[in-house]
Amino acid sequence: MGEKEIISATRKWVEDVVVGYNLCPFAKRELVRNRVRFVVSEAESEDELLQALHSELQRLEDEPEIETTLLIHPGVLREFGPYNEFLDAADGLLSYLDMEGVYQIASFHPDYQFAGTEPDAAENYTNRSPFPMLHLLREASLEAAIDSYPDVDGIPERNIALMNDLGPEKMRNTLLSCFGKRSSE
Repeated sequence: MGEKEIISATRKWVEDVVVGYNLCPFAKRELVRNRVRFVVSEAESEDELLQALHSELQRLEDEPEIETTLLIHPGVLREFGPYNEFLDAADGLLSYLDMEGVYQIASFHPDYQFAGTEPDAAENYTNRSPFPMLHLLREASLEAAIDSYPDVDGIPERNIALMNDLGPEKMRNTLLSCFGKRSSE
């Protein structure tokens, strides 16, 4: 897939899953305002991905009109285990750059699996995306959104319950539909 198709599939996932199922009640506003940056990294190694992450963090510093960035990296960390381990390096970069408390990195992956869950558990779909990606968030904006939301602590439980109600087959099809496919294809 080319960059345009990767961004299109990712945007459809944000619209249909993240916003459509209201998994993140703060996402719609920024998407509608066109303040979400979708960027595809050509990284093929963890070092190259760290460099891309550094560049995107710097872009957020330089361009305050960008609220959040989805750093999509289809060429590296395609397996969830190494991806999950890489998150420590990503957080280490935040620390090294003295950006802890300024930015936060949320994690999304096609094979995301929460600790203590089965690989096919529906609740894993709260963090499953079409491609491996790092979501760069501004801490101050996140804190303001959380402060204005009446039940932020209930979001994870509500999302898990919703995913369990919808079931893994429905969510698998929803994720595949981002590519214009169904599981029967």
